[in-house]
Amino acid sequence: MFRCWRSSAIRIIICPPRIHIAGTNGKGSTSAFLRAMAEADGKRVHVYTSPHLVHFRERIRLAGTLVSDARLVEALLACEKANGDTPITFFEITTVAAFLLFAQNPADLLILEVGLGGRLDATNVIDFPALSVITAIAHDHEGFLGSELSGIAREKAGIFKPGVPVVVAPQSDEVRAVLEKEATRAHTGPVAYAGQDWMSYEEHGRLVFQSEDRFLDLPMPRLGGRHQLDNAGTAIAAIKTLYPDMPDRSIAEGLVKVDWPARLQRLTEGNLLRLLPADAELWLDGGHNPQAGHALSSALADLEEKAPKPLLMIIGMLVTKKPHGYFAPFKGLAREIITVPIPGSHAGVDPVELASMAQQAGIPASAAASLEEALKRFSLQQHNVAPRILIGGSLYLAGSALAANGTPPK
Repeated sequence: MFRCWRSSAIRIIICPPRIHIAGTNGKGSTSAFLRAMAEADGKRVHVYTSPHLVHFRERIRLAGTLVSDARLVEALLACEKANGDTPITFFEITTVAAFLLFAQNPADLLILEVGLGGRLDATNVIDFPALSVITAIAHDHEGFLGSELSGIAREKAGIFKPGVPVVVAPQSDEVRAVLEKEATRAHTGPVAYAGQDWMSYEEHGRLVFQSEDRFLDLPMPRLGGRHQLDNAGTAIAAIKTLYPDMPDRSIAEGLVKVDWPARLQRLTEGNLLRLLPADAELWLDGGHNPQAGHALSSALADLEEKAPKPLLMIIGMLVTKKPHGYFAPFKGLAREIITVPIPGSHAGVDPVELASMAQQAGIPASAAASLEEALKRFSLQQHNVAPRILIGGSLYLAGSALAANGTPPK
């Protein structure tokens, strides 16, 4: 179990409180909100998240700064030496390397995101986290977690620990019932359920967070989309559980300063924009399952209502996803979809096949050989109003887009 590490014969680094986060959608955004709020309060924050977009070191943040290549290599070599010839997966050894780096560097808080599932995830070796958080649960990674939503929920609830409080994002009734049962089985601390113990919503252009003993009137979060109100609310409920006396101004500052690339991110400069007409908008989102498709279509519909523009989409997806469910919410909203391969991946859906799936969802679609080709084809189209173009369907495609654009995460 991961408790504390002895860094030398005379010095022991005490591990900071840990927030352990599992779920299907929203883990990364919730982690980003938590980090932004804690840092606004003057805290040094470690973060472990996955996957990365452009550079692997995005996964490990040490007291607010991404780990350097040199320190990452040093930690991986040390872990490889300690492991010897024992079989170990890629995610397991990188998780151990992250724990080593966290133990070697002082911080006030560690935000630890589950890689896949929860019960059997490498991050679940920790004992006595300060708090467990469950974000929105939906169908995903069914080859590993099964196709039944109740079974997926049980796997996510595998991070529950005796006596440790839990914060739960909005869930379906089926998922909520499973989480309640598993929390009782694990003898967790108090569980704060969205819709019962806390809620977050927009009112008069502000974010309102309400719980039994708090009413917070806050600025709207920087991350766009109505689904981010749930993620922000989950983060507020979590940070107030761990730090009840955190000033509201720190929470407000975190909401407006939060940064989480490839989550409904508008690209305002870079190489890809040079391929488009001057007034065209270019957006990026890594959502890749049906629930993410619904959230994204809702956010784009809100944009359409405020500033109408033809919506054109460039989509690439992995074979492990459900393209039909992802495409369905965009019928009547997207004018056209061009499907592309995911650079460097052999696990992507063939673009021709993917275009056929979009057509079956009732959306005009065709295939292109690359992201750049798709953008050039859209740039040649004539519209009365410059289009709004979204690149999406995969975090791996989003990472490739950020790299091609020359704007990797910092």
